Amino acid sequence: MIPITGKAHDLGDGFFVTRLLPQIARRSIGPFVFFDYFGPVEFAPGKGIDVRPHPHIGLATVTYLFDGSQMHRDTLGTVQEIKPGDVNWMTAGRGIAHSERTGDAVRASGHRMHGIQSWIGLPMADEEAPPAFQHFDVADLPERDEGGVTLRLIAGSAFGLTSPVKTFSPIFYADARFAPGGALHIAAEHEERAFLVIEGEVHTSDTEVHGPGAMLALEPGEEVTLYAENTARVMLLGGAPLPGERHIWWNFVSSSKDRIERAKQEWKDGKFGLIPGDDKEFIPLPEPKK
Repeated sequence: MIPITGKAHDLGDGFFVTRLLPQIARRSIGPFVFFDYFGPVEFAPGKGIDVRPHPHIGLATVTYLFDGSQMHRDTLGTVQEIKPGDVNWMTAGRGIAHSERTGDAVRASGHRMHGIQSWIGLPMADEEAPPAFQHFDVADLPERDEGGVTLRLIAGSAFGLTSPVKTFSPIFYADARFAPGGALHIAAEHEERAFLVIEGEVHTSDTEVHGPGAMLALEPGEEVTLYAENTARVMLLGGAPLPGERHIWWNFVSSSKDRIERAKQEWKDGKFGLIPGDDKEFIPLPEPKK
C-alpha cells in the first residue's frame, strides 16, 4: 500500500479542504483525477458555502456528503439539493457551468458540513459529450450488510453491487460503515484502488492502524482486509486508468491543451451560458501569476 498525503487549506470560518488528488506523487486513482475531502466544520447561523458559478469541461463532478446539504444549480436549469448519502453526478462533457451554495433555510439555522468533491475524467471519446446531470437519493443506491460492514455503492460496480449512476468507464466508489469487529476484504477486481478513512480506525495488519484522513492506494493485484475494532467509516474508490494523458487547468480537464485554451476563451466570452436563479455573479478566469 502507498500512503497518499493531502494538503489542507483553510477557506475561512474554520472550513478546511484537503486535496488528495492530484499531486506529484499520484495524479489519479482509476478515472478519479481530483479528490477533495472537506470538513467536518460547524457553521454558525448565517454562515455557509458559496461557490459562485464556474465552468467545467471534459469531466464529471461527483458530490457526496456525510453531513449538511448543498444546493446545486447549473446552466441546464437543474436545481437540486444534495443531502447526506445522495449522489449528484454532473457530466460536463463539452461544457457546463454550475454553482454550489448553502440553502437559505440551512444557512439560517446553522449546520455541520462534511463531505467529498471528486472529478471523474472522461474517456477521449466522451470528452465532448453533451452536458448532463444525474441525482440519486440515498434510498436509490444499492447496499449490502456483510461481515459487520454496511456498504453502499455510489457509482460503478464492485462487491457484488451495481449503482444506477450512468458512468463512462470502469469505476467503483463506495461508502463502508463498520460496526465494532467488522471486516471488509478489498479484492483486485479493479485495476487501481484506494481507500480513505473518514471516521474511526481500521487495521490492515496486526501492526498497521489507519485513522481519520489516512488515504492509501493499493498496489496492482494487491488484496487487503480492513478490520475495525470499533465503529469506523471508509470510502473506497478506483477503476481503470484513463488511456492517454489528462491535462488539468483550473476547472478544466482534457487530453488536449488546445481544448483547454479554447475553454478559457469561451468562459471569458460568456459562451457557457447563465445559470437560472444564480446569474448575478461568477468566478472569473484566474489571471496568470506575474
